[in-house]
Amino acid sequence: MRRGIAATALTAALALAATACGGDDGGNGNKGADGEISGTVTYWDTSNDAEKGTYKKIAEDFEKKYPKVDVKYVHVNFGDANAKFKNAAGGNSGAPDVMRTEVAWVADFANLGYLAPLDGTPALADTGDYLKAPLGSTEFEGKTYAVPQVTDTLGLFYNKELLDEAGVPVPASFAELKKNAKKIKDRTGADALYLRGDDPYWFLPYLYGEGGDMVDAENKKITIDDGPGAAAFATMKDLVESGAAVTDASNGQENGLKAFKDGDVAMIVDGPWDIAGALEGKAFEDPENLGVAAVPAGGEAQGAPQGGWNLSVYAGSGNLDAAYEFAKYMSSAEVQKRTTEELSLLPTRASVYQEESVQKNEMVQFFKPAVDKAHQRPWIPEANSLFEPIRVQMNEVLFGDTSPEKAADKVGEEFGKLLEDYK
Repeated sequence: MRRGIAATALTAALALAATACGGDDGGNGNKGADGEISGTVTYWDTSNDAEKGTYKKIAEDFEKKYPKVDVKYVHVNFGDANAKFKNAAGGNSGAPDVMRTEVAWVADFANLGYLAPLDGTPALADTGDYLKAPLGSTEFEGKTYAVPQVTDTLGLFYNKELLDEAGVPVPASFAELKKNAKKIKDRTGADALYLRGDDPYWFLPYLYGEGGDMVDAENKKITIDDGPGAAAFATMKDLVESGAAVTDASNGQENGLKAFKDGDVAMIVDGPWDIAGALEGKAFEDPENLGVAAVPAGGEAQGAPQGGWNLSVYAGSGNLDAAYEFAKYMSSAEVQKRTTEELSLLPTRASVYQEESVQKNEMVQFFKPAVDKAHQRPWIPEANSLFEPIRVQMNEVLFGDTSPEKAADKVGEEFGKLLEDYK
């Protein structure tokens, strides 16, 4: 729920106190008389195991550029990072100067008073180069609290050979997918689609496809219980009951990817993090067999949720000058080009997509069309908590006997408990 005036004032006072006391490095270093930054910057990196080595080297390269700055690189497991940062920032002890934050965390942390506004600081250099959707995830109540580092979204992974064998095109809509599902099954033996029924994030393309959203944040209105919410649940239910899709109540990530890798399903909605995993499967011994397209449209529109990572600066940092420069460097076009080349991550800067090495990158070729159509989520402090009611009702609709209409109404009711000032 949104915080009241008293609570907001309290967290603001805590943030100011934290700034006065200094960050976890005791406040050593800042910008000297000659304008050169110095001191210590602690960086919490939440990247995965395959990525962290590159990010550590990039942090070391920042030290070469600014020899008077010592970067303390700390890798923090993504699953622990949110709570760990809140505990450290709230207790004014051990919080990093800069943190790699998931896009949905920014508004929450900013609302708590834990992030420094970056407007007018070096961290926000050349904002006109950022893609609009990633930049939107950095803003809260008229201020900017992060810089975009990496973007992603969901796309439709498809097995080219199976679709060719079935004689059907890549579906532009879920209705077209359903229409051709029997041909795929009859001619190839594979099911058309694996549908993630265990993760509410995968509900969003269906919701967007019906022209809906979870909430109207600008007007503080809950919208998931309007017609599009029920239609989204109905689309998912119909795909499963018609035999066009198979699903599981749990372990969807593992089960779905395995079914796709083995050629047991022709399509799966997934993200760029699973490209490498898909290519390990027997169905993709020839990597050219893997295709990625935008998520199919629903009855009214097409869209997949915007995901990705930002860089935020702790309000209580004892070395804000160096922290701003570090955030700027880590989100620079130079670094984004490098992480695309070395890790195949998707840039958030438009200029980086003009680089020849980026244009030739297979991951960019796969996912740029999907990223271009990514749908901004509601960047509100309660964003993460809104997913649990959706998860519960997905389970009731797909594996129980709850109607789509009742499920949408129930989600709206639960949202009302989380968003007390929404109507």
